[in-house]
Amino acid sequence: MKTTLLLKKVALLLLFFSLSLSAMAQRFPRFKALVFYSTTVEKAHVDFANDAITYLKDLTIGDGFVLDTTTNMDDLNPEKLKEYAIVIMLNDFPHTQKQRKAFEDYMENGGGWLGFHVAAYNDKNTNWPWFVQFLGGAVFYTNNWPPMPAKIVIDDNTHPVTKGMPDTYIAPANEWYQWKPSPRLNPNVKVLASLSDENYPFGLKDIIQGGDTPVVWTNTKYRMVYMNMGHGSRIFKEAVQNRMIIAALQYVVASDKKGNVFLK
Repeated sequence: MKTTLLLKKVALLLLFFSLSLSAMAQRFPRFKALVFYSTTVEKAHVDFANDAITYLKDLTIGDGFVLDTTTNMDDLNPEKLKEYAIVIMLNDFPHTQKQRKAFEDYMENGGGWLGFHVAAYNDKNTNWPWFVQFLGGAVFYTNNWPPMPAKIVIDDNTHPVTKGMPDTYIAPANEWYQWKPSPRLNPNVKVLASLSDENYPFGLKDIIQGGDTPVVWTNTKYRMVYMNMGHGSRIFKEAVQNRMIIAALQYVVASDKKGNVFLK
């Protein structure tokens, strides 16, 4: 009788562990992210991409999510993209019409995007109207040079991306872009961080004289966050900014129409 009872207890324990392992397996991966980067662009942008990949891969420790990387922008296609809750563009952007169309369709149908620095670059020669409206109307206007640290103002520290952050912080050296028109003028855009007016005049060779310079924002029509940080190897040297980058990643993924994976 004792042997039978013991066997039943062992069976129940095995069933419990089996169910626990099954539940854990169902939670992994919580999501999949696809990182696009280039090794043939400006050296400072390659340096940033290498640092970013290391930083993002460290976040996967513990099997929280899957991070895939590619240097092939042709991976921006419907068959590939359907696997991913978010695409992260570090130092490159779609070039061909086929790539652009795939990205447009992905975002218009609920895809997620986290873009850094040059990933949002566009000017009068880009000829991609959809991308301009995706960024809230922002078109590159000017930048500071050389790369410099900057005082950053948090425009809204109640938003999930900037929640709990200090009102200001000093960001590591970066080449900061100014946009005209400012995306802040678009009613669908939520600006989260900007250059402080105390920085101006900003630069030694190329100088931003003043004006509105958002550096982190989201177009609320999409699951997207743009962060202007991304030039050189110092970007991940500041804990406050690193926290914002993690929060931006989490915000884009959590707003998936399939549901917030972090609550499951």
